[in-house]
Amino acid sequence: MMDVHSDTACELGEGPLWHPQRNTLFWFDILGSTLFCKGETEEAWGFDEHVSAAGWADQDTLLIASETGLWTFDTPTGEQEFLAGLESDTSATRSNDGRADPYGGFWIGTMGKEAEAYAGAIYRYYRGEVRRLFDRITIPNSICFAPDGRRAYYADTVSRRIKSVALDDEGWPTGKPSIFVDLREPELNPDGSVVDAEGNLWNAQWGAGRVACYAPDGTFLKAIDVPASQTTCPAFGGADLATMFVTSAAQGVDETQGGMTFAAQIGVTGQREHQVIL
Repeated sequence: MMDVHSDTACELGEGPLWHPQRNTLFWFDILGSTLFCKGETEEAWGFDEHVSAAGWADQDTLLIASETGLWTFDTPTGEQEFLAGLESDTSATRSNDGRADPYGGFWIGTMGKEAEAYAGAIYRYYRGEVRRLFDRITIPNSICFAPDGRRAYYADTVSRRIKSVALDDEGWPTGKPSIFVDLREPELNPDGSVVDAEGNLWNAQWGAGRVACYAPDGTFLKAIDVPASQTTCPAFGGADLATMFVTSAAQGVDETQGGMTFAAQIGVTGQREHQVIL
């Protein structure tokens, strides 16, 4: 059973990130334009546009994805510094799911603010450059990486399929993506994912109130129930990376715990979140 890590009800909770140097969890309310952090106490920072995902660069610095760009964020002062634009020439899209990769890069998806079909894409920030990897994405999710750094995963939620793609020696996709898990027949909606230390992928499934686990070959292993139907993304953290955190969304539902952030010991060890090279 999952416990409540934070009872702050996010309209669209997303992007949980365990900072391995600070030993704290960061997460976002995308629609609330807010970044949260909880260690001994809970902190919050408001932004003037949507923010959705982050990677850690050092003890005090995060890379944050917003609806218009990538920024460094200094946690002690709250100061931001612009790094690179992210579809900054349009007001129709925003950032969504993202995660640092094993090579010091950062993958980030974009989508239409009203989830317009094929309006989004997935990009990679690497050594000062933003490059588009995949286009014609409606709701980008499930960005995560195998422990050996040779494979990436991602999904377009509306397609109900999680894909995998091989990576080269610098972390760039190589070859054609293949279907890793097909969720069309069970009619499940893949949201955010994370890969544990054994290479199993854990996927939050929007509307199903659970996080499902799939083996490296895509075989379903088990599912963990979450007390909020709109689960959005899991992350591993805590002592020895043995705690699973899960964000959720209160948007459009009337649930007692909708939008809260949860935590549980599930007998699994996660990977340490990768450090972004700015």
